[in-house]
Amino acid sequence: QLYPVESGGGSVEFGGSLTLSCEATGDRYSEYTLGWFRQDEGKQHEGFPAANSEGVAAIDSAGTATYADPVKGRFTISRDNAKKTVYLQMNALKPEDTAMYYCAADLWAPLPLRSQQYTYWGRGTQVTVSS
Repeated sequence: QLYPVESGGGSVEFGGSLTLSCEATGDRYSEYTLGWFRQDEGKQHEGFPAANSEGVAAIDSAGTATYADPVKGRFTISRDNAKKTVYLQMNALKPEDTAMYYCAADLWAPLPLRSQQYTYWGRGTQVTVSS
């Protein structure tokens, strides 16, 4: 099992940057695929993020990263296995990036931007981008 905890959210202006962190406790961390997902305010009331959140970026155990089209070129995902932490560097932020951001982990996620494939989830960190 893995227990992720997100941090680093906040409020920024259009064009600004934020770096999210997700530190986990548990074993076999290096073997997990790690993903960042987000839910806008409307979907937060519809249920648990595993069911309906939007995939943002993911990184597998080999370090291969996958990005959703809306964030390509602006966001970068990275991991530090020694610190059991995954990061999401977000640049050129837009108001449409406003959402609750969640970190998730699973040992098997062949479609890494599909939220339904992840078992372990953090509680989220809010990102708000003003225009």
